[in-house]
Amino acid sequence: MYGSRTHDDVRLLRFFTYTDAVLSQKNIYMVGIGGIGMSALAQLLKHQGKAVSGSDREESPTTILLARKGIKVSIGHDQCHIPADCELLIYSDAVPASNAERTRAREMDIPEMSYFEALGEASKNARTIAVAGTHGKTTTTGMLAKILQYCGKEPTAVVGSIVRDFGSNFLAGKEDLLVVEACEYRDHLLKLLPQILIITNIELDHTDYFPDLATLQETFRKAAERVPENGVIVTNPSDPVIAAVLDRAKALIIDYTTQTVPALKLIGEFNRENAQAAKAAARAAFPHLDEAFTDRALLEFKGSWRRFEYKGETPAGTLVYDDYAHHPTAVQKTIEAAREEYPDKKIVVAFHPHLYSRTKSFLNEFALALACADRCVIAPIYAAREQTDPSVSNEILAAATRAAGGRAIALDSFDEIRDALLEEGEDAFIITMGAGDIYKVAEQIVGE
Repeated sequence: MYGSRTHDDVRLLRFFTYTDAVLSQKNIYMVGIGGIGMSALAQLLKHQGKAVSGSDREESPTTILLARKGIKVSIGHDQCHIPADCELLIYSDAVPASNAERTRAREMDIPEMSYFEALGEASKNARTIAVAGTHGKTTTTGMLAKILQYCGKEPTAVVGSIVRDFGSNFLAGKEDLLVVEACEYRDHLLKLLPQILIITNIELDHTDYFPDLATLQETFRKAAERVPENGVIVTNPSDPVIAAVLDRAKALIIDYTTQTVPALKLIGEFNRENAQAAKAAARAAFPHLDEAFTDRALLEFKGSWRRFEYKGETPAGTLVYDDYAHHPTAVQKTIEAAREEYPDKKIVVAFHPHLYSRTKSFLNEFALALACADRCVIAPIYAAREQTDPSVSNEILAAATRAAGGRAIALDSFDEIRDALLEEGEDAFIITMGAGDIYKVAEQIVGE
């Protein structure tokens, strides 16, 4: 009947009501709370006075961090742990609609929001500085938060890794100043409305969503266009790939490559570029900042978990580092930086390919990058959100790497990889590398 509402209509109305007023909800449950972004959002919501709890499929450094901060985390997704008084469920994009807890939430008429929807809502009332780009987002976000904290601006920050300077992937500060790492995957970046947008660089990635570079550029073009006229875009406008996405921008464009930065604790030219972007954004937000203070903050920045992180030494004296690199460009630059820093060492990489689609799309590029190492051990592909694709494998990637002039073998378990790495002596330098859980191997071999 005209004017009547179905059950679905009522649920939809309730969803939009909760979406518009997410900050008013007191009891929030998060499925996939151990995700790097979700765990930071959980801390933000708790900082705002919410009752936050959640679940994840397994224990991890982030779930341990949350527990230390008084946030209850239930391990396992096959049972429902949703509190009876839950008013809103936030889910990670890695958690499907068929998940038992998401299904139960719908039965309980509890509104749902994705992580990026919730983050967008949480940022609406703040002056938001969003850090986007294919590479360097996490380090740039951490550096920017460190600069603003050091300069007394008290930022709140959501970072895509545990920043050693803060001991967390979240920095508690003022509610009206938010620094946030923004991901382009599935146009998540467009859920945010930043006053300042950093674009570190643009290179084709996430090929399970973006079929080509032009499609990816369109997402960044929309993001740049959404920055208001009184806002700022911090980027490298001399890069032709970036220049092409600025054609509809209304905001002031600042070239971060003009910034001078001090010598850093972090190695690699790419980290220098990250520092330039962070400094440019900080000075755009607060033009009066004393350069001596911005540079001191960068000089003291310690880095983040899984970003060329020193793990220790093996019993044989082999240096062991871990890095999140999972794109061919990042893999190559990380290996090159290691070789520059340790020219007398044999560079040994244990690589954990991330996603079948990415490995398949960039097979030749990965092979060329991995061939830059003296020796490479390749783990089985980490499927994450994808189904198995038998047309690509770690053995295929190893063969391609050997064809590119590298020394590579495929091993089918972390135990085999651990044993192979423990054969290296003190003349070697080991990097475990990838977006999966290959870091666990690094922790095992230094703990022997």
